[in-house]
Amino acid sequence: MDRRGSVTHVMMGDARGIEMPDWGRLRAGRGRLRGLRCIHAHTGNEPIDRDDETDLALLRLDAMVALTTTEEGLPGQAYVAALQPAGGGAGIEHLEPCPPAQLDLDFRDWIRAREEELSRGDRTREVGDGERAILVSVTAGRRPDDFESQLDELRELADSAGVVVVDEVTQHRARVDPRFQIGSGRLQDLVIRAFQSDVDLVIFDQDLTPTQARNLADRLELRVVDRTQLILDIFAQRASTADGKLQVELAQLQYMLPRLAQRADVSLSRLAGGIGGRGPGETKLEMDRRRVRNRIARLERELRKLRGQRESRRKRRARREVPTLSIVGYTNAGKSTLLRALTRTEVHVEDKMFATLDPTSRRLRFPREREVVITDTVGFIRNLPESLVAAFRATLEELEDADLLLHVVDAATPEFERRIDAVREVLSEIGLDDKPELLVFNQIDRLPEGAGEKLAARFGGVAVSALERSGLGALIDRAEDVLWTGRSDDTRAAQRAAHGGGQ
Repeated sequence: MDRRGSVTHVMMGDARGIEMPDWGRLRAGRGRLRGLRCIHAHTGNEPIDRDDETDLALLRLDAMVALTTTEEGLPGQAYVAALQPAGGGAGIEHLEPCPPAQLDLDFRDWIRAREEELSRGDRTREVGDGERAILVSVTAGRRPDDFESQLDELRELADSAGVVVVDEVTQHRARVDPRFQIGSGRLQDLVIRAFQSDVDLVIFDQDLTPTQARNLADRLELRVVDRTQLILDIFAQRASTADGKLQVELAQLQYMLPRLAQRADVSLSRLAGGIGGRGPGETKLEMDRRRVRNRIARLERELRKLRGQRESRRKRRARREVPTLSIVGYTNAGKSTLLRALTRTEVHVEDKMFATLDPTSRRLRFPREREVVITDTVGFIRNLPESLVAAFRATLEELEDADLLLHVVDAATPEFERRIDAVREVLSEIGLDDKPELLVFNQIDRLPEGAGEKLAARFGGVAVSALERSGLGALIDRAEDVLWTGRSDDTRAAQRAAHGGGQ
């Protein structure tokens, strides 16, 4: 029924539900409602249920009205629910039920005042605020032991992308739903929460298939991104050199291509900017598949050319017999802070994931007038997307000529062993697992006194605080032993021995 009281659609259903028609696009403007209210019958004395609330929020109806019936078949109670501003509390307001004949309100004035209130609530959000998001994590089979740390990491990724996390939804299932990944009941709950929190997008921790992403976007009427898209977006924000920008764009287009193939009939111009839409830009997103493939081929040619230039530079360094140290490690472990502390130079440092994207090289003078080149590289992360590993292979090739890998570990995180394994897994993927490695346990200033040194000794590494510049002398001595005296402690063997010792 519209606001003039005229019936616009009549729908027939059964006790399980009714099929809603396509009511077209929502009226333009923030805070606007659809201008239609749905009145339907419930068998027995059932109030408005979760399905009703989902339809109310998803379709932005003026109101949802459920009429119950008595045992004699006469009208019973009328239950009325309507949307209210997210800042007002529940997001959905339920009026006091009463017999239909006793509903006493001027609906047009009532809904106009409510719409104005919704519009005012939207205007209170300042321009330039971070996008608001709900995080979703769905696990199947046996829930991983590090589930909480995975969710913490997704939260940290969202923060690094400039997203404001307003809610989190988790679900454990025997197997993921092939259509939506999340179960239907929890999906309904997600629809309600998305309206209540007034979010801009929904971020899934697990990678979504093109079909799942499309189904979720249609159901939620919001942008839906997965973990890979989120990481790609962070890279797009941080890339500053020509190499970095080319590699990010290549990874994004490779990620986008199969999603174009899944829905070639829909214009990409509907995609907006923001999280999941940075990098190639809106104009490039309007390319058809053929042009995307052509662009990918061109980027790959340009990256091969840049790779050749980098190889020439590496050969010149090799002729000068200048050893190379490469700093590797999990993202946000303090690699850039360590480079700044060792070289006493200005290096961009930020307490966010992937703050360093483009490689940074500096000269470092050792005792006895010896000199090395020390390079800071992009941080690694668990389940690093294959497209990123492939796209950034050119940058990671800098590690091939490294005489020693300084593997920086955040000693203060409980997940440091899993993070060590994640870094080594990426190194193995690019064929660098046989490089000499020195574990550098950083941020020991956040541990009890002496705990960092014991941890480093257990794994055959060295303990430092790059922030407080402590332990750097021992680090240089250990690196010097590897580079010039040929003595190298196998930290991988030390780690295996530590596990074998039950420590």
